[in-house]
Amino acid sequence: MSFTSGPSRWSDVWLVTTSRGVSTCGDFLAATALTLALQSAGAGGLAVSGLMLAATLPLVALAPLTGRLADRVDSRLLLVVAGLGQAAVCLALAYAGHPALVIVLVALLASGLAVTQPVLSALVPAMVRAEDLPRAAALNQTAGTLGALAGPALAGVLVGGFGARLPLLLDAASYLALVAAGLLIRTRRGGSHRSAPAAASGTSAAPAVGWRLRRDPLLVAMITTIAGVILAVGAINVVEVFFIRETLGSSATMYGLVTGSWTLGILVGAWLFARLARRLVDDGRLLVGYLALLAGCCLMILLSAAVPSALLLVPVWLLGGVGNGGANVFDNVLLARRVPEASRGRAYAALSASVQGASMGGFLVGGLLLEVATPRLLIAGCGVAGLLVIALVVPPVARAIRTERAPVGVPGPAPGETQAPVGCRVTMPAGAGASPHAEPRPRC
Repeated sequence: MSFTSGPSRWSDVWLVTTSRGVSTCGDFLAATALTLALQSAGAGGLAVSGLMLAATLPLVALAPLTGRLADRVDSRLLLVVAGLGQAAVCLALAYAGHPALVIVLVALLASGLAVTQPVLSALVPAMVRAEDLPRAAALNQTAGTLGALAGPALAGVLVGGFGARLPLLLDAASYLALVAAGLLIRTRRGGSHRSAPAAASGTSAAPAVGWRLRRDPLLVAMITTIAGVILAVGAINVVEVFFIRETLGSSATMYGLVTGSWTLGILVGAWLFARLARRLVDDGRLLVGYLALLAGCCLMILLSAAVPSALLLVPVWLLGGVGNGGANVFDNVLLARRVPEASRGRAYAALSASVQGASMGGFLVGGLLLEVATPRLLIAGCGVAGLLVIALVVPPVARAIRTERAPVGVPGPAPGETQAPVGCRVTMPAGAGASPHAEPRPRC
């Protein structure tokens, strides 16, 4: 796939990583503050799941549009306009009182995120040479993970001492980092910058014209797997606040710290598995490793249902986060290898939409089941369901790998037609990407 043909632009990488870290911290700060405010006000699981659905639906519904915007409109314009819009919405959210208005504003905030996610994700590979991508993407994911780690813990402290308004005001200020990044980053995509040089990697690449995700069996298998697992375990995002605060009897501060332990594990896993991903030049093996890491996440969720105190959740969720971080690296490596540069915005938007759509199902299930089952039982059920999903997808994944490794013996395309690279293996050095699905919530 296409990367920069000149020296890597590390100044641009640092601008992206800094803006992602600051804005992600603000995202998690606001999300945790609103969740704690609802729980403290006596709201039930349906109210919490409704808030999460409002924060997720735009990322799914707008993905076809925002993916094309990321590929066709100047990235600088998109980052500046979306960042200013999100800052204004979050400022209004800090003073909103009516629940219906809060839901609408949260949905608008997520609409901005639906734009900035594919823009930032597609920019990183265009900033560096192919051999520098693992380091650049690991830095990018580290910044996002540190922001996600700090956000819940900071929210627990601020909500306990000052209420929910101050965290929301800080979130509004954090979006200005996106505006600054959009103005300062030299690397640009979309608009008049669509025609990036395609020869930097020296590897075979899919033609940008006529590229379709459904024609790549490995990417289809990967996205189907992650969507199924998140649908199975997504209820934990609704259940966890009740499990930690009520079942285990912990404070708001402890809730933020325990939630942050998973995110810290994501940080460790990203760097730990980035080197391994670089050595896995066979995409089939990369996909097998991806399944193993997801299974490890589900196993840790299952084990967490047995802990007697919130403090003991920390090492269990830390290990789960390590697997989560590794899986984030692996899926982004696979996508960056196999998607042409001009279509990466659409590809990242499609991956994000699949993840967020599955999350919506998990949120809804979690809110409904909390009315009839205990939080501890539901967390155990999430772990078991996730492991079952992985067991079910192993046969189709194996078929996809066999198809990928099959010899290519088909005739070339007819004049005027394009041919998708199904059956050929790209052997470009692997790189790690920043997860499009770690920002909304610190789950698989």
